[in-house]
Amino acid sequence: MMESRAATRSPRLVAVAVFDGVELLDVAGPMQVFSAATRFSGPADYEVCLVAAGRGLVRTSAGTPLFADRSWRELGPDIDTLIVPGGLGGGDAVTPLVDPELVGWLRQSPVTPRRIVSVCTGAHILAAAGLLDGRRATTHWSSTDILAAAHPDVEVAPDAIFVQDGEVWTSAGVSAGIDLALALVAADHGDNLARRVAQWLVVYLRRPGGQHQFSFYLGPRRSVSDRLGGLLAWIPGHLRDDLSIEALAERMNVSPRHLARIFRQETGSTPAVVVEQMRVQAAVDKLLHTDAPLPAVAAAAGFGSLASLHRAFARHHDLTPGEYRRRFTTSRRESSNERLRPAPGDAGGERGLDDGGGPG
Repeated sequence: MMESRAATRSPRLVAVAVFDGVELLDVAGPMQVFSAATRFSGPADYEVCLVAAGRGLVRTSAGTPLFADRSWRELGPDIDTLIVPGGLGGGDAVTPLVDPELVGWLRQSPVTPRRIVSVCTGAHILAAAGLLDGRRATTHWSSTDILAAAHPDVEVAPDAIFVQDGEVWTSAGVSAGIDLALALVAADHGDNLARRVAQWLVVYLRRPGGQHQFSFYLGPRRSVSDRLGGLLAWIPGHLRDDLSIEALAERMNVSPRHLARIFRQETGSTPAVVVEQMRVQAAVDKLLHTDAPLPAVAAAAGFGSLASLHRAFARHHDLTPGEYRRRFTTSRRESSNERLRPAPGDAGGERGLDDGGGPG
């Protein structure tokens, strides 16, 4: 039955705009998602092509050449989705690569895709073309400040994995293009197909951590001194300890005021905010990887009460801990070893977990 329905559908043309210096995974990640979706939903679903200033080879940042099937000027009204990946400028600076020919075409093209998508620093290209003016958008965490400064008419969401604002979608860095592509498949066909694709690719349908690009478990975004770095590495193993600014200052043998100044200079944040972020991340790990009741999750993460856990989640995720567990645990469990191979016709329905007491 699925094959007969697929045979009656027109292909959704997905064009990926490439240029010299483009990030390879920005291109390959979404393309693989759409390829797998077509494999499961029927051969007439997504037709993916590479487009460039002219037909022929372009060289990626990895050095691997890609062949553009056609020029972007050849695209017609049949285009469904235009994807603009990112790239970085030359030298050591982390500077977004903005291809002038692509920007010029985007400004002047008479073609209007159903939706326009950027991956990673591709958002800078969309912004340069004026396509993000008055919209909310995101990009790789290392260039959010650059995007906000260069394009004040864009509302930059610095921690989002991806953002949809009308017909324009933008994603965070590199692998987040896979998250965005899965969301596009879900928007077109529902969660069941997107879930099967995620299972096949052995990735999360909705990655743990919600919409945040960055975990303090991986270290701060900015370079920090060895002294502060040692403290930040020590905190996750002692979340149930007294982590007040006074206790942390005593550990570093400085005054609380001096410690606050160090945190502000080196992390751009305060000790209290950093500690709370680490405790929230620890709670997230417990929620996703155990069936522990919420009071136990709160205690293990160092929150003094379940109410404190709820308040922290409201600040960081706009969800309650119970809602977070229900939303994100399904994709984790269905991506586990026993479910790596999607079963034919598997609906993969959502499952909720008992919150184990307390509001959820």
